[in-house]
Amino acid sequence: MKTSGGKTGKAGFSHLTASGEARMVNVAHKPEQLRRAVATGFLRCGSATISLLLKKRSLPKGDVLTVAKIAGIQAAKSTSVLIPLCHPLALHWVEVAFEIEADGVRIEASAETTGKTGVEMEALTAVCVAALTIYDMCKAVDKSMVIEAVRLASKTKS
Repeated sequence: MKTSGGKTGKAGFSHLTASGEARMVNVAHKPEQLRRAVATGFLRCGSATISLLLKKRSLPKGDVLTVAKIAGIQAAKSTSVLIPLCHPLALHWVEVAFEIEADGVRIEASAETTGKTGVEMEALTAVCVAALTIYDMCKAVDKSMVIEAVRLASKTKS
């Protein structure tokens, strides 16, 4: 069954055909534009974990935030491998930053490219994998951690 690439399919979802089949959206007709997205999330954890995070390399698995930053960047670059219908993008820039707060770690990821489709999935993936990496590296000392409030904060194109 042939479907037009840029048109919205069943119930307004771009990744579904009119009959409800999954499809990759055809972006060939879209113009190349500078695209940027910012995503945020929060990893809630205990005060003892916060104290350990503030001291680099004091957790059993090492420098948690440096490893989580690299994991988030790597994840953004691998988004199309992880999310089946995402287009592979040549990212120009990815940044992952952390802010340690009294009750957890705020995570922000930014991604940028010049292309025919946005980078919001890359920014969201970076936040999720960075949070999962922190979780993995801290789980030996904190069983109560919760990853929450992952969201797209902004996206722009010009």
